[in-house]
Amino acid sequence: MAKKSTVARSNKAPKFKSRVVRRCFKCGRARGYMRDYDLCRICFRELANEGKIPGVKKSSW
Repeated sequence: MAKKSTVARSNKAPKFKSRVVRRCFKCGRARGYMRDYDLCRICFRELANEGKIPGVKKSSW
């Protein structure tokens, strides 16, 4: 879980466009972020396993 100050800083508009830091809206993690879902890989996996993300299911072959 990211610190509240770090999350608050990333929510502010950056001075330059390239300084944007995208974070998971659930936990605030910056690494392993998936833009399509606005989640980090860990939260994505938890929600996908619970069936809370429509159209996503566990693959098996």
